[in-house]
Amino acid sequence: MSLKKLPIGIQTFSEIREDDYLYIDKTAMAYELLQTYKYVFLSRPRRFGKSLFLDTLRNIFEGNQHYFSGLAIEDQWDWSVSYPVIRISFASGKIENRTQLDESILRTLKENQQYLGIECEEKNSVAGCFSELIRKAHAKYQQKVVVLVDEYDKPILDSITNTPVAQQIRDGLVNFYSVIKGSDEFLRFAFLTGVSKFTKTSIFSGLNNITDISLQRKYGDICGYSQQDVETSFAPYLDGVDMAKLQAWYNGYNFLGSQMYNPFDILKFIANEHTFRNYWFESGTPTFLIELIKTQHYFLPSLANLRVDEKLLNSFDIDNLDLEVILYQSGYLTIDRVQTTLFDTLEYTLKIPNKEVKQSLHDYIIDQLVQDKRPIPTKTDIYKSLLEADLDNFKHALTSMFASIPYHNYIQNDLKHYEGFYASVIYVYLQSLGLNIIGEDVTNKGRIDLTIIMDQAIYILEFKVDRPDQPNSNALEQIKAKGYAEKYLSAQKPIYLVGIHFDAEQKNLSRFEWETAY
Repeated sequence: MSLKKLPIGIQTFSEIREDDYLYIDKTAMAYELLQTYKYVFLSRPRRFGKSLFLDTLRNIFEGNQHYFSGLAIEDQWDWSVSYPVIRISFASGKIENRTQLDESILRTLKENQQYLGIECEEKNSVAGCFSELIRKAHAKYQQKVVVLVDEYDKPILDSITNTPVAQQIRDGLVNFYSVIKGSDEFLRFAFLTGVSKFTKTSIFSGLNNITDISLQRKYGDICGYSQQDVETSFAPYLDGVDMAKLQAWYNGYNFLGSQMYNPFDILKFIANEHTFRNYWFESGTPTFLIELIKTQHYFLPSLANLRVDEKLLNSFDIDNLDLEVILYQSGYLTIDRVQTTLFDTLEYTLKIPNKEVKQSLHDYIIDQLVQDKRPIPTKTDIYKSLLEADLDNFKHALTSMFASIPYHNYIQNDLKHYEGFYASVIYVYLQSLGLNIIGEDVTNKGRIDLTIIMDQAIYILEFKVDRPDQPNSNALEQIKAKGYAEKYLSAQKPIYLVGIHFDAEQKNLSRFEWETAY
């Protein structure tokens, strides 16, 4: 029996159904969604199937029953009613200023006018034309209108590191989206998808009646593939594949439903004859992250055990960019576990979802932040030195690594005075090796900068930048004085205490001291 074709890059529901591509049925959740809400927002990382789900909704509302044969919604939906649908997408192209935004929206509105057989008189007014289109569609078809917006936030994300431009584009989008709220009496349903959930005071200020389903458990699997999908629908395509390895590489996204796979990874993995590669990460590198890491002096080891509240997960703000929020909303971090605090609020522990993201993200940071032209030998030396507990070689490998950082990385900033920078560089190298690392490791007497836990040994690392105002500061003595090793004495394996000092002028190690503790 021949296998169905795989819908790689296909976001058109009708094409998938007409040409008999493999389709994972999401229509049961679509039906429940349409029965429950009127205004809905869904946030998911890129390439997670948002556009396909949106197009599925369009076909449901337009009454295209023949595409839904054998699917969950077939016998539930009233196919005799057809609704006029306005489809807005910002997925393609790059918008660099407010003028380009308005021009893009007006072009899209013109396409919708042609599709619905309507002509607007307010051709040059974004809000005016959108409002007129909704009212005229309602009048012509004698049914309430459906508005579907794909990648609603992409125009802002395209200019996220240029705050003044991002603010202008945000204002233009607020002007556009506020029409939805003002057209309530003419609307049956409105659905917006995107990567980021902006704060209530920005884009959503004009849509305060919208329901965010991004972290509702019953819609956790609304996009992406679950483990069950992979083990059933995709089983014929994965014959002979090490499923545990596949899961480690690509599974792990958590939206409070099942642990999910990014569809792009699974489809590309199969198409490339079961080759493990960084498919999703390579399809869009996060260049803006490096700028934020530099400007915010972000201590990357804190990502290893990051705890945030629900408010933070919903607080993407152009005027106050938060690296943790961006990493979570863009898919480089995901939810590990949820706990209720003593104050009955929810606390989320975040993690890197899988091996693909862990390896790719840290290799990318190394490349951009360190620009080491020979990372593989350096990484090999670091790993071998830890495996063999050869601390002298570990010191030499770190010295070589920092010597490879271009001088211009330090110009016009104070990175060289910032010990978190040096700790972050070491952290990303160790993380890219797949080691078990705890950043800002909490003990009853303080926080260890980095703890490396290996089968044969444990390494406790503390970092200092030598400063004239702190001549007697000593990293190794701090480890000993605060009894950091006590936390791991029960492990019954060698514990190495490593104090590392950096010289801000030489931009490299100035002192490397270590002792053993058992």
